[in-house]
Amino acid sequence: MKFLIFLAGALGFCGLVSGAQAPLTLAEAQRRAIEHSLQIPAQDAAVTASREMAVAAGQLPDPVLRLGIDNLPIDGPDQFSIGRDFMTMRRIGVMQEFTRSDKRQLRAERFEQEAQKSLAEKTALIAFTQRDAALAWLDRYYAEAMASVIVEQSKEVKLEILAAESAYRAGRGSQADVFAAHGVLAGLDDRTSEFNRRIATTKIGLARWIGEGAEAPLDGKPAIDSVRLDTGALDQELGHHPQIAILSRQIDVASTEARIAQANKKADWSVELSYSQRGSSYSNMVSIGVSVPLQWDQKKRQDRELGSRLAMIEQVRAQRDDMLRAHVAEVRSMVKEWENGRERVARYQNELIPLSGERTRAALAAYRGGKSNLTELLLARRSEIDLRLQSLQLEMETARLWAQLNYLFPEETDLRHTNPPSAALPNGNSK
Repeated sequence: MKFLIFLAGALGFCGLVSGAQAPLTLAEAQRRAIEHSLQIPAQDAAVTASREMAVAAGQLPDPVLRLGIDNLPIDGPDQFSIGRDFMTMRRIGVMQEFTRSDKRQLRAERFEQEAQKSLAEKTALIAFTQRDAALAWLDRYYAEAMASVIVEQSKEVKLEILAAESAYRAGRGSQADVFAAHGVLAGLDDRTSEFNRRIATTKIGLARWIGEGAEAPLDGKPAIDSVRLDTGALDQELGHHPQIAILSRQIDVASTEARIAQANKKADWSVELSYSQRGSSYSNMVSIGVSVPLQWDQKKRQDRELGSRLAMIEQVRAQRDDMLRAHVAEVRSMVKEWENGRERVARYQNELIPLSGERTRAALAAYRGGKSNLTELLLARRSEIDLRLQSLQLEMETARLWAQLNYLFPEETDLRHTNPPSAALPNGNSK
């Protein structure tokens, strides 16, 4: 019987544990954000689309079926007859444009580079998603930490109210002390309402990234004292930044388009084969012909097109270089702010907050010993609350800088969205 009672209790305890929400760590929030994203699979679709087009672009154009009637009489005794006049012919033929193989290969290469550009955009999206999910997680974490400071201090003030009321009833304290303590508690209640609103807002912000589960308790405060970025070689590091990589891929696309424009200066030929049927009294005929575009003004057409493509390369290259300079300057500023924030947070935690706590404890001991009034204790406690909230606010700002620096590049993780398979190119290989 005892065993059955123990077993039932164990099962009930396991049910309670399984029903409770598991703590939501920063890494788990980022993983869920990747799974919840709709933009990342959209980039997979863009990659697939480009690779499908790469296969299509490498093929010869479709042949053209041509049907017609030649030399049909429109007056006289043979009017609209297709079999009595010796010149009238019913014609069927096929025309095929033979695009040069180097052009087809370049067109296929151009779409493959579009696929690579879409992959770079996907990498950037993953980095942005991880960064923004981390910022949302940190906003909620520090809002709850600030709220806990207010709740903790409210409990202390309630005890001081009880002490002040007891002292007033015993004739050892003033009614002003009681009102002052109640005023402090009302102020703390107001700040609690403010932080509860902030917590609710941050939960909404977190749910935007991870969907369900944004209400779960948070756990696993990240170590914000180090980043995955080599701050001593930012020029080299940021040269591989996802946004820079996108523009580098765009340069590749523009370069291939310029090579296509260069190849277009050599015209493609078309060949037509047709069979003509005449009346039963006349011979049938076969015709063959070749069509060649006459590029009689290349300076104003083909050369201008090539010049446009070359200018596009210079435009994108200048944009990439300018963006790299801007990123380097911005990240250097962020690194300085992050380092200064870490230094100030350490000062708050190691010096200012401990000193403020000692002051509060000294004021509390003096008040209990009858050597000071309640007002001095409340002032000391308010100063401690403000310092602790300032420390958390500064730590939150430093943590946000850490997240922006740490997730400039996507963190390697087990992603649900994998790269789509490469489409086969015309030569049978895949890229």
